[in-house]
Amino acid sequence: MPWVSRSVGPTVIVSDNKTSVNSPVRPIRGGPVRSAVMDAAPFSPPPSGPVSLDPRRDHGFASLRKSAPSRAERYGLGRSLRERSPRSDLAHWTPAPERVDPVEQIVAAHEGRLPWLVPVRVGRMTASPYAFLRGSANIMADDFARLPHTGIAPVICGDAHLGNFGFYASPERELVFDLNDFDEAHPGAWEWDLRRLVTSVWVAGRQNGFREHACAEAVQHCVEEYREQIGHLAELPLLARSFAALDVDDLRRAATKPGFRDEIERAARRARRRTSDRALPRFTEHRDGTVRLVQEPPLITRPSDKELDHLAAALDGYLNTLPPHWARILAGYRIVDIAHKVVGVGSVGLRAYVALCEGSSPDDVVFLQLKQARRSVVARHQHGSVAWHRHQGQRVVEYQQALQTVSDPLLGWTTVGRLQFYVRQFRDMKGAILVEDINAGALGDYAGICGYLLAKSHARTSGASMIAGYIGSSDKLDDMLCKFARAYADQVESDHQRLVAAVRQGHLPAEQA
Repeated sequence: MPWVSRSVGPTVIVSDNKTSVNSPVRPIRGGPVRSAVMDAAPFSPPPSGPVSLDPRRDHGFASLRKSAPSRAERYGLGRSLRERSPRSDLAHWTPAPERVDPVEQIVAAHEGRLPWLVPVRVGRMTASPYAFLRGSANIMADDFARLPHTGIAPVICGDAHLGNFGFYASPERELVFDLNDFDEAHPGAWEWDLRRLVTSVWVAGRQNGFREHACAEAVQHCVEEYREQIGHLAELPLLARSFAALDVDDLRRAATKPGFRDEIERAARRARRRTSDRALPRFTEHRDGTVRLVQEPPLITRPSDKELDHLAAALDGYLNTLPPHWARILAGYRIVDIAHKVVGVGSVGLRAYVALCEGSSPDDVVFLQLKQARRSVVARHQHGSVAWHRHQGQRVVEYQQALQTVSDPLLGWTTVGRLQFYVRQFRDMKGAILVEDINAGALGDYAGICGYLLAKSHARTSGASMIAGYIGSSDKLDDMLCKFARAYADQVESDHQRLVAAVRQGHLPAEQA
């Protein structure tokens, strides 16, 4: 693929083989998987460098004429990596002496953002330690890059916290639940995703006032589900594991607490109502005989006429990145209006636009979102200062499609001037389970669901057998990451307090909007 540079350093290319096993879906909270693979003889790990699970070679994808290593061989290679990177190493967190001040890292992340929105971003990050965690993926990436890891590098989310899982519509208009944020997606260490996820569990638990043992139980269940699901999927053919999905009924069955089942139902109802036709009265108004997007400065603002022209041209270019049948459908719509709309926490200050498009009648509408894509926070730690991906919007789209079982069919990318964007539907039954509204028992259930889904996503990029070999079937990984999550949650709270102090002392502007 021409948009990817091939200079990735010393790697061992490993791709999965196809073997027949049963169902692609393991019920959440199921038992551990055992097989003959567990007794495979260990392989000698590579002396240095990552074990790349991206099947691309110097000239496109790997040949279909070449045989892949057996599942037992891959499992053995993963298991042998314990010699180089013991599982006990995953428990430790001590900030490096040369660790950059977190406030300086936050300021550095503001480069290239719209300056008048920086105070909004800072204000949102000061709201709580959990909000700080959401906006500080760059800090975690710098910290995790200094920690021991196996070198197994599938495509990872890069920002896998509890708030980045949610509902959305499949192309068949079914409500599904999966990872739903891929701005930082990139080949990288699977441990980084799992470390960030378990830290978010502990931080969220503390924020909700839960005792430490409740936070520990939730983290252990999260890792247990990841471990068991990755082991299960390692047994499956690549195609079979690629079809594993989680719908609302699966979520209900995974919930052991009646209160959490009720919260799932409420969240699902909210998500089903979040569609383009229902968004029309919320985000539009009639002005001078035409429909216009509302303005709510500084969160929703109108671009200049020149910027509107550039955005409209960029949307025409976006059509060329869609599958032909979807491009034909969207070609039946016309742009009515475009507005800049602030979204999220970590994304505040980056360019993000909403385009209202109308079809054959005023009630036939679709909202498209253009969101600026920059280099992943993972990238610098994988291959230095040289950009691997020529178009960051394309990176987000293709890795989203790699990590999700089903994706928005209108995903595409475009360029506005020197800025790169990805494009998706703005309101397409998107919704979330609000961590702030659940109790300690529900947090354990939800953490387990997210661990299950993270394993499913990692396994889709062909690393399941090696990761399963490294993890094994015991609960050692659960205990090690529980210790890590508690220690790094302390770090997040400390970093958050430093940011709050910087705001109070007038070093950083902050605005609650």
